[in-house]
Amino acid sequence: MNNQTETEHVECLIIGSGPAGYTAAIYAARADLKPVLYTGMEAGGQLTQTTDVENFPGYPTGITGPEMMEDFRKQAERFGTDIRFGYVSSVDFSSLPHKVVVDEIKTITADTVIISTGASAKWLGLPSEQQYNGFGVSACAVCDGFFFKGQDVAIVGAGDTAAEEATYLAKLCRKVYMLVRRDEFRASKAMVHRVMNTPNIEVVYNTETTEIIGDGKNVTGVKVKNNQTEQESVIDVTGFFVAIGHKPNTDIFKGQLDMDETGYLITQPGSTRTNVEGVFASGDVQDHYYRQAVTAAGSGCMAALDAERYLAAKKDAVIA
Repeated sequence: MNNQTETEHVECLIIGSGPAGYTAAIYAARADLKPVLYTGMEAGGQLTQTTDVENFPGYPTGITGPEMMEDFRKQAERFGTDIRFGYVSSVDFSSLPHKVVVDEIKTITADTVIISTGASAKWLGLPSEQQYNGFGVSACAVCDGFFFKGQDVAIVGAGDTAAEEATYLAKLCRKVYMLVRRDEFRASKAMVHRVMNTPNIEVVYNTETTEIIGDGKNVTGVKVKNNQTEQESVIDVTGFFVAIGHKPNTDIFKGQLDMDETGYLITQPGSTRTNVEGVFASGDVQDHYYRQAVTAAGSGCMAALDAERYLAAKKDAVIA
């Protein structure tokens, strides 16, 4: 297509390229729905920021996140999925077929849309955090931990992700300070056990970060406050990692699809159907509870089957 403003029609459009999006693509392609998948700005999704995936069935010795997502992509392509790099900038689900604008210039109409846009890391919201983002501040220990080999770092968070990233950093760094806001973890017992048995992790409870300190170029420390005693102190670190949860990537769907109070898409129980006919949601964009690669993949399968059955019912209705 030479004219980028021209409208293209597809039977099945998949938005997102994590385990959910790629699994939906595999099933949709095998059902001859000729799916078109847009990867979003982070091709492969959150798993590309994960080193070892050891709990996905079928990989007895484990696999890295990027390798796994490359395998998913190849499998989707093998069955004919049209995979494109680009992001969806706006949608109009008010009439059929659904209208989706890609990269703010190209309009696609789709009989079915499968949303697998996942979730993104949350930040503390400190000005100094953004000032030093990429210069010592990171939301992905697995991506950036290598740069802090043999150094002292801090990580903020109390859940499974924070515990996992703290133990990952401990393999590379001399010392890891784990800053926990309350007097206990939110992480699972297994993850807490792992943290407590890692000698170079020091857990600092009842602690809040008030400022990231730097020399104008790179991080040199973090200012913290004990929320019980109000006592302030500075911890000397060269790296500061944020692991406080995720926000679903659903902003472009506001006002069009039903969401919960935190922005996760609401699907009908036992299905991937949203409140809009022909629009389905799978993966972390609608699951804030499990948030696992295998459950995301499972719901991607469900979304493709739901889309296939929806289209088949529509064709039957036309024939009848």
